[in-house]
Amino acid sequence: MVRMPHTPDEVERGQRLGAALREARGRRSMLDVALDAGVSPETLRKIESGRVPAPAFPTIAAIASALGLSLDAVWAEVNGDAQASSGQLAS
Repeated sequence: MVRMPHTPDEVERGQRLGAALREARGRRSMLDVALDAGVSPETLRKIESGRVPAPAFPTIAAIASALGLSLDAVWAEVNGDAQASSGQLAS
């Protein structure tokens, strides 16, 4: 199977996702959040750094749940809809 390269828009969304999750994690350790989400710390690090522009939905759902975030708030943040997500990403 040949994987197509990510578009610039996908890469930008991945960077926004990573920044939103990193912000929501706050002072919690990456290890604690990764363990709570059932993902490896390396996976969380790659997502937070934007190196994984299109992570799998179950992975994002698990991380959002571990951070106490709604998927609606994460989606709004990733799509740049700050008004719709305001206050919902603060932990």
